[in-house]
Amino acid sequence: MTEDLQTGIIRISDDVVATIAGLAALETPGIAAMSGGISEGLAKRISGKNVQKGVSVEVGQLEAAIDLRIIVQYGIPIHEVCRVLQDNVREAVENMTGLNVVEVNVKVDGVAFKDDELDELNRVK
Repeated sequence: MTEDLQTGIIRISDDVVATIAGLAALETPGIAAMSGGISEGLAKRISGKNVQKGVSVEVGQLEAAIDLRIIVQYGIPIHEVCRVLQDNVREAVENMTGLNVVEVNVKVDGVAFKDDELDELNRVK
C-alpha cells in the first residue's frame, strides 16, 4: 500500500500483511496449523519468519490478495472453518492496514488429529 499524504508516503510491505494474515488465521477456531511446502518450510526456518508459513500475499497500492494453506482440526466442518477464516483474515488485514482485501483464497492441505484420536485410529487398523 502506498498512500500520499502531505507529510510523506506510507508503504506497507508484503511481509507485514502476511504476518497479520498468519496471526489471524492461527487465532481462528478449527485451524490446527498453517501448512507450507518443503522448500517454503526450509526458507522460513532459515529466515525466522514462521508466522508467515502457509501465507502468500500480493499487495498493491490500495488492495491486497491473500492465499492461505492450512491444516484443519478433525471433526469440524471444513467449509465452515474456511468461511470464518476468510472473514477473520479479511477483517484483521483491513482494520490494521486500511487496504481493501479483494480475495482470501484457502487451500486445505490436511487434517490434524488429537493424539488420543490417532491412538484410537491405530487400534482400529
